[in-house]
Amino acid sequence: MTRILLARLSLLACLAAGSSAFAQDNAGKGDPKAGRALVYTCGGCHGVPGYKNAYPNYHVPRIVGQNYDYLVAALTEYKKGERAHPTMRAQGESMSDEDIRNIAAYLSSIKK
Repeated sequence: MTRILLARLSLLACLAAGSSAFAQDNAGKGDPKAGRALVYTCGGCHGVPGYKNAYPNYHVPRIVGQNYDYLVAALTEYKKGERAHPTMRAQGESMSDEDIRNIAAYLSSIKK
C-alpha cells in the first residue's frame, strides 16, 4: 500500500511540476489582448505604407507580424538607450517590461 501511495504522489508531483513549467513558459510571452490596447501610437508611423521618417530619413519598417523575440529585443534596446532614434527611445522609455512583452505578443500574433 505504501509503494502505491508513494508512486501516486510521485506522479502527481511530476504532473504539477510539468504544468507549472508550461504556465511559466507561456506567461513570459506576454498578453496579446493587453498589447492590442498599447499599440495605438505605433500605427502613426509603422502602419503607413511607404512612410519615411523625417529624422533620420529612412523607410519606417512594418512591425505587424514581426518576430516576437525581435520586437522584445528592439523595444528593450530603445528603452535602455542602446538604439538611437529619438522618437522610439521616448516610446521605449515609457514602457514597462510587461508592456514590451504584451506589445510583442500582439504584433507577432497578427498574420501579414
